[in-house]
Amino acid sequence: MSQLLPAAARSDLPTVAPASPSTSTEPATAPGVSTAPGARTAVVGLGYVGLPTSLALVASGSRVIGVDIDPARLDVIRDGRADLLDVDHDRLRETLGATDPALRLTTSISEIADADTVLVCVPTPVDRHLAPDLTALRAACAAVVAHARPGQTIVLTSTSYVGTTRELLVEPLAARGLRVGQEVWVAFAPERVDPGNDRHRQELTPRVVGGTTPDCTARAAAALSRISPRVHRLGSPEAAEMTKLLENTFRAVNIALANEFADLCRELRLDVTEVIDGADTKPYGFMAFQPGPGVGGHCIPCDPHYLLWQLRGQRREAPLIETAMRGIAARPRHVVERIRDLLAGAGRPLLGARVLLVGVTYKPGVADVRESPALEIIGELVRAGADVSFVDDLVASVRTPDGGTLHRRTDHTDQEWDLVVVHTAQADLDESWLRGQPMVLDATYRLTGLPRREVV
Repeated sequence: MSQLLPAAARSDLPTVAPASPSTSTEPATAPGVSTAPGARTAVVGLGYVGLPTSLALVASGSRVIGVDIDPARLDVIRDGRADLLDVDHDRLRETLGATDPALRLTTSISEIADADTVLVCVPTPVDRHLAPDLTALRAACAAVVAHARPGQTIVLTSTSYVGTTRELLVEPLAARGLRVGQEVWVAFAPERVDPGNDRHRQELTPRVVGGTTPDCTARAAAALSRISPRVHRLGSPEAAEMTKLLENTFRAVNIALANEFADLCRELRLDVTEVIDGADTKPYGFMAFQPGPGVGGHCIPCDPHYLLWQLRGQRREAPLIETAMRGIAARPRHVVERIRDLLAGAGRPLLGARVLLVGVTYKPGVADVRESPALEIIGELVRAGADVSFVDDLVASVRTPDGGTLHRRTDHTDQEWDLVVVHTAQADLDESWLRGQPMVLDATYRLTGLPRREVV
């Protein structure tokens, strides 16, 4: 199969019919699928999705084979240094301290042969051209296919374009001679992990699943019911893949809208937070999204581009989504221009200005700077000749565009800065020292009581 276009983008392939015309949220049960304590599950990839998933499975009574090809990652997990919710840190300590641990960590993918269910949980970023980077996913799926055995249920959870499950699992398994839907069962069930948010733990979050056949859907739903309160069944893997793209594209479009309203409110001398809070009192037809310095992390800056890339392969357009993603991509540069304007208004050029960023993670409470707007903001400021520093208890250092390393400051409260940019308000943020600063740019829009506060 062509590596240039996904299966769904090729005109020479037949249209895939849904396995079932209906959907349901009925309790998941399937013949031959064990949901009893001791059921064996392999989790391939132990990052921000795979590790919490493994721990949730252990808590449900399953025995888990945790596979990650990076030995350093396994060392981080064994040492208890993984970025997890408190409840998962407790689970990890209890699990690894047990006489007979229910979680077995390994770098050997061949051990998935011991599992009844295999969950693939590897990252799917985009490259610098905003095209899908499926390097990790292709390798993981190829390894799973190579070591799959009859009787297994294989569930892909990594976000990707429509058609990925068939391209990377169903067709290669068939080429191996394994009959999907009869000897092995394959489905797509997108992850729904919200890092740093204990209100959305896996045990509290419904899942969707679409299998290659109705039996595939039922078996995957039964497996997921161990860690989810409700499993919503869809008619095909493609429907489930598109569901995940809709979820995060919806968020991207609404965040872009919130940022645009923030700019309009500033021009009209209105407080956008007050406006959003007012609109949020409506009990129907409105969902509050907050403006900010940009969007980071593993989902919103990346996932909509999987859909846009696939549409370009079919010579189709999605103008609303494209405009929203351009707005999101431009937001960090907009913050830098706002910094430049504020300093100019105070008679201070950006060249040589002492600028401090408060918080550089992409969201509060997670030690993660992937796609964080702070990185681009720092890069633009460094290129413009500003004297840039940052403070964040969760991050020790970040890379700069010139290949250098910027280490966090520990003496920031003893300094007077030309401008302080509050990028991420961590839970322990002490606003008292900000009141003495000449100028504060509040990119979170949530600070109050600062005498010289500006917003983006």
